[in-house]
Amino acid sequence: MALLDAGASVTDVATSLTRAAARHDAGRLDFSVLPELVITTEPVSGATLVAQTQSPPLAFAQAAAVNRLARAVEAGSVPLADITRGLARIRAAARSHDGLKWVAGAALVALGLALLFRCPWWAVVLAFVAGAGVGIVTRLLERIRSAAAIAPFLTACVSTLAVGATAAALGTGPVPLYAVCAPVAILVPGAVITKALLELTATDIVTGSARLSYGLIVLGFMAAGIAAGGTLTGLRVDPHSVSLVGTAAQATGLGSGWQQLPPVWCSWLGVVVLALGVGIAFGSGLALNLVNLVVMTGAYATLTALTPLLGSVTATGATAAALFVAARLIEGLTLAVPATVSFQPAFLLLVPGTVGLVSLAAFDPAEVVAALLTFVSLCIGTKIGEAVSELVVHRRA
Repeated sequence: MALLDAGASVTDVATSLTRAAARHDAGRLDFSVLPELVITTEPVSGATLVAQTQSPPLAFAQAAAVNRLARAVEAGSVPLADITRGLARIRAAARSHDGLKWVAGAALVALGLALLFRCPWWAVVLAFVAGAGVGIVTRLLERIRSAAAIAPFLTACVSTLAVGATAAALGTGPVPLYAVCAPVAILVPGAVITKALLELTATDIVTGSARLSYGLIVLGFMAAGIAAGGTLTGLRVDPHSVSLVGTAAQATGLGSGWQQLPPVWCSWLGVVVLALGVGIAFGSGLALNLVNLVVMTGAYATLTALTPLLGSVTATGATAAALFVAARLIEGLTLAVPATVSFQPAFLLLVPGTVGLVSLAAFDPAEVVAALLTFVSLCIGTKIGEAVSELVVHRRA
């Protein structure tokens, strides 16, 4: 259950349980893993144990500790009797000032994306302020249980109202796509959708279908919120603004002053700010923040280098494969940095969930198709990286 709370897919959880049972000679057990449920069955007697998640998702630092514990159990260095005490210690390590860190992280994620995609300077500042507002609104809506279903729509609508009203007051003309989408990017379920596709390819049909349906519904609500906010403010979106990570350096602009685009090197600064925002929002801690920074910088460098050669869609899959293998090799050297934790920041950079939101907001069929193809490329690349890493790590062991 802790692995599920840490964000692991049901396929990975089932694999971990099977390995742990074999290592500790627990006899034959059958495991059925769902997003919030684990069913363990002893086939001879028919005895069944059902466990359900009850806690909110763990912070990145806690997720890293859970993965370290799971790997130690699989290796046999931690007995089964010590798992409960270890997990209690991990869950007890609650985050301090959680609300404030979430707001700060949301603002930095919006700022990082606006710099990464080289929005005009006025849009960069506006994205930072609107991102902080999104963080505040989401925290307030969490206190109202009945508002959870419409929170994606309300948050996207409020954010777009702020952006549209500011753009109208300043007379900026058409607004870049990421000036609209960057403030709400931290809420985009891109990782959920990609994890659903990975589970579908691993024949976990029920779980994958449920995750995919949920992710698409949330994405649709957010696109509807952006459309509603844009209609109320008369917001005009620039359909030619950059929407893919590997093509950010190709953006050009003729404006001056606040209308001017940041220099190309600001895209690298945006990656750094994005890494810090993700770490603060999701509770990485100092050590994992440094890992986030290194991994995301490496992901951006690889993607930028491969995009002119392979195209943006293929480059995304190739980058995912390379980084997954690197994460597994790092994990093989030290359990202090589990692969699921070191890969996740790069996963958030590669995952085209925000691209999907952008394409829906722009109502561009070509962009929607490009987002879907990028999703597929990312899944294929991750599966290839998983296969290669299994071979490499197994030989090293």
